[in-house]
Amino acid sequence: MELPVLVFRRHGDQVLVGAALPLLDWRLSSGGLLAGWRPPVLTVSADQAEVDRSLRAGELGCPCGGVLVPWGSARPRSLRGLGSTVRVRPRRGRCRVCAVTHVLLLVDGLLRRADTAAVIGSALLGKAAGQGHRAIAARLGRAPSTVRGWLRRFGCRAESVRSAFTALAVTLVVDAVLPEPTGTVFADAVAAIGAAASASARRFGVPIVSGWSLASAVSAGRLLAPGWPDGSSNTSWPWAAVV
Repeated sequence: MELPVLVFRRHGDQVLVGAALPLLDWRLSSGGLLAGWRPPVLTVSADQAEVDRSLRAGELGCPCGGVLVPWGSARPRSLRGLGSTVRVRPRRGRCRVCAVTHVLLLVDGLLRRADTAAVIGSALLGKAAGQGHRAIAARLGRAPSTVRGWLRRFGCRAESVRSAFTALAVTLVVDAVLPEPTGTVFADAVAAIGAAASASARRFGVPIVSGWSLASAVSAGRLLAPGWPDGSSNTSWPWAAVV
């Protein structure tokens, strides 16, 4: 099973593939969840030159509604992909209105993880298909203890993740195609992420680009981080990272 994802940004009334993700604001009402758009946000594409250009041009916004300006860079880090390792140094922006600074987390990665979202997603897909952590580790060339940690962290929140991404899918399109139960909560959660990604592609009419970036964006890079999902009823999971 391959998970589709779209990477795009808003420019006026247009949705353009390839730069940053808009923010989906979920609010509770008596009738359920309401979705509305707010300014472009802080999970950005892997093209660091484009990120720098967008930041200098004032195209990236803070969740408060202000505009971000360049504010140096975060510490360098390495991201291990499926076939190579990339050295990155995320940019940092500062809001002109609230003065809060934000790291612009690359949508390819997850918060405080040395491997890309695609690598971790491949491990989760393997587990959903019935593979053990040692077989997955051998396939990916990672330590068994590392893979076991990914699977355990995702497994302990699988029902919350399944619920969140199922809700996102039906929020994006009224006739979302939802997966049939697989027999395990873990696999159901993985399938729900795929359903949400497919619904996103339908909603915005953009091509499918890759695999797990949507999961990273929706969770603000915190798919495997402590405290996500937070269990709050007042759900506001941005398609961005604020760290």
